[in-house]
Amino acid sequence: MSESDPPVVLIVEDEPDVAETYKLWLQGDYEVRMGQNGDEGLELLDETVDVVLLDRMMPGLSGDEVLREIRERDLGCRVAMVTAVEPDFDILEMGFDAYLSKPIRSEQLHDTVTNLLERSEYDSLLQEYYALVEKQATLEATKSSAELAESDQYEKLTEEIVEMREGLDDALGGVEDDDDFIATLRGLSDNEEE
Repeated sequence: MSESDPPVVLIVEDEPDVAETYKLWLQGDYEVRMGQNGDEGLELLDETVDVVLLDRMMPGLSGDEVLREIRERDLGCRVAMVTAVEPDFDILEMGFDAYLSKPIRSEQLHDTVTNLLERSEYDSLLQEYYALVEKQATLEATKSSAELAESDQYEKLTEEIVEMREGLDDALGGVEDDDDFIATLRGLSDNEEE
């Protein structure tokens, strides 16, 4: 993406009305591409794509399979699963950056794309941290306290997030809240680029 080009958002969605709605919401701010299934989505995917909005349940290649292929290509784009599939603990094994449960609203979609574009500027460790936090938030929004308490996978995820946050805090000399945390990391990234 050059300074003058809008970010590129790839929508991979098998329901034409849903895909068209997302496109209408986003096309004023972004270059939007649309694939009606996993194969089309992968054909449209290249290094210019910044964000992929990926339906999880599609005929042919599923969203999970498309996500694996995206990560194998190592293109650096951010991926949001946009799906009616109720998240389960299996999402912990998936390499997405955000998980949106349908139906979604225009503002929610815009906020997600904006957040993912901002995250693209972070270093890989911070991107990994926020991907884990996103999975934790998704599970906490859909699972009961009892289900979470019984899950070894959730416990491991929580421990991993705490460890990663402590490691990042130590590296940054202790930061009080998330806003300061992000501002400090951005400052470090800016200094590295100079």
